[in-house]
This record gives sequence, structure tokens and C-alpha cells, in this order.
Amino acid sequence: MSDRVVAVEFDTDGVGGAETAAVRLQESFAQPFNFEGSRHLIHPCIGGAAGRARDREDVRLVEGAEKALVDAREQGGIVLRDVAQHEPEIDPLELIHDLPRAIEAGEIFLQYQPKVHVRRQQVASAEALVRWQHPSRGLVLPGAFIQAAEQSRVIAELTLWTLDRVLKDQRDLAQSGYDIPIFVNISGVLLTDSAFVEQACSVLGKSGAKIGFEITETAVIRDPQSAIRHLQRFAEIGVAIAIDDYGAGLSSLAYLKQLPARELKIDKLFVTQLTSSNRDPLIVRSTIDLAHALDMEVTAEGVETPAAMALLSVMGCDMIQGYLISRPVEIGTFRRFLEEAAHLKALDSQRFSFLRSDRLWKSA
Repeated sequence: MSDRVVAVEFDTDGVGGAETAAVRLQESFAQPFNFEGSRHLIHPCIGGAAGRARDREDVRLVEGAEKALVDAREQGGIVLRDVAQHEPEIDPLELIHDLPRAIEAGEIFLQYQPKVHVRRQQVASAEALVRWQHPSRGLVLPGAFIQAAEQSRVIAELTLWTLDRVLKDQRDLAQSGYDIPIFVNISGVLLTDSAFVEQACSVLGKSGAKIGFEITETAVIRDPQSAIRHLQRFAEIGVAIAIDDYGAGLSSLAYLKQLPARELKIDKLFVTQLTSSNRDPLIVRSTIDLAHALDMEVTAEGVETPAAMALLSVMGCDMIQGYLISRPVEIGTFRRFLEEAAHLKALDSQRFSFLRSDRLWKSA
């Protein structure tokens, strides 16, 4: 007997709609089928999680589905979780007060999500993502506590803690033969903070580690002169700069040409609609061409399907990042991902896409 996990994501009307879909899926396997002259019967265990539309990309949804699948295997049948029901209301003022204690108590931890170079078929780098495992609230979404950190000015302390952790993990990976850059998200608040810039340069300048910063366009727009000056300072000490969520904000070519960036990340808003929209493929292709003209590599965020990866490879996109390759995972799991070259499984199924004509995206 073989055991294989297949992930499916779809929009539905809450847990009730998900349960109806799960029952119909289970019923479709009720009868045996013929394969190469033999009759086979599949007994699916179905575990799933449902939440609000704005949480569909959240790690809580994935973890809820994984826990439900474990229960489904033990109990048999179908197990569904409504993650929205278990999400407590969060008071921003409480988070602001609690965050410094959480850093000291070790409740903050990191997960890593790889970026894979499509044509080289290598893990090119990874993005470090900050998580908070609250003792009473459970997993607190980054969107909630990052904003609280910015409002309370704890963001500098949190980012410096992140840099220290990433430096250690990057050195450990390098000693194991995986000397890849790790990128840290930098708040726009810190790009205008001279004291933080000096501290970060002091830490990174003598480390010798391969560290990069991901910044958003809106982070630069709030104070362009200071932000660009500080980013150039980081670039001078060897910090790679990536422009994150490109296209989600007010994109400005005037700022884009001034930034010392090596990488441009296309926002997942465009990538997730790549194979179902007439305009998004044109926007993505023109963005890739623009970035290449500015000597930047391009990363597509939110790649979830082989079809999207195939189309991106035809368009000349350099790197992909998303659940098709790996969800964000803790350092031990990430190390195993590198040891097993797990990214090759996703890439192998799309080798043929590199030979396709560019008529594919033009006709999308």
C-alpha cells in the first residue's frame, strides 16, 4: 500500500462548502478503476482547513490542514477545521506591550522559504520570515505584530534579533555545504533610522555572511532621500537588495532606477492569476523585461501550480518562490529540504516547458 499526499486549494462558502466538496471527492473513489489490466481501489483520507479569503495564503491555513490530515488518517474519513473560529481578537496595544517580552522569552522564531533558480535548477537563496508563537493566542500573524512593532519602535530590536538569528543559521548552513544568501525583510521605518542603519552595518560588515534585505516600494516612497542613501550604504558592505511585492503599491520608475537592487520580486497578486487572466501575463512579461534591462534578476512570488511555473519559465523569469516548491519551514526542515534537493521534484515535471514557444504567454 502506498501513501501519497495531494494538496488542493479552492474557494468555497466556508466549512460547509468545503465539507460538501470533500464528500463528493470521497464518493468519486467509491468504485474501483482499471489500470493496465488490473483493478485498483483508492481509500482517500481527507484533511482540510477553511478560513477567510484574506487568510488563504497564511501559514495558519496550511498548518490547520496538515493537522486535520493527521486526524483523518487516525480516524479515517474526513476531518475539516475552521481556522477562523479559533482566531482570537487581537488588541494592538496588548501586542505592543507584549512584544519585547516575547523576544526575551524566545517566543519569536524564524521560518525559511527557498527561492529556486528555474534554469539552473538550484536553490538560489531563501527568505527569512518572522513568526510569533504566543503562549495564549497561539500563532500570531506577522501582519498584526509587525505593525505593532513599527508603532512601538520595537521594530529595530526585532530586526536586529532576526539578523543575529539569520547570521547563525546562514553560517551553519554554509558549513554544511549550503552557502546560500538569506534575505531579511526590512521595514520602511528602519530605512530612515540612522541609528539602526549604523547598528546593522556594524553587525553585517564584519560577519562575512551572505545576507540580503527585501524592501517594498512604499518603504522607499515615505522618505526617498534617506532610504536610497541608506540602501546604498548597505549595498557598499555587500548586502544584496531585493525589491519586494513589486506592482502591489505605487510603482515608480523614478525610484526604481535609483535603487541599488539586484533582484525584483513580482507580487503574488499577479502570479496567482497568471493562467486565468488576459492582462496579468502581459504585465508580468513586461516587468521581467524591465528588470532585466536594469540588470536585475526577477523572482515570482506565490507560485503554486506547475502551469504558472511553466509560463514563467517561458517568459524568462529567473527565480520562483511559493508553495509549489516549499511553504515556509523551520531551519531543521529547511536543511533537510536542501540535503534532499527537494526542489527538483517540482522542476522535473516541467522540464519540457523550457522548450516551449513564447506564443504560450501571448495567447493567455
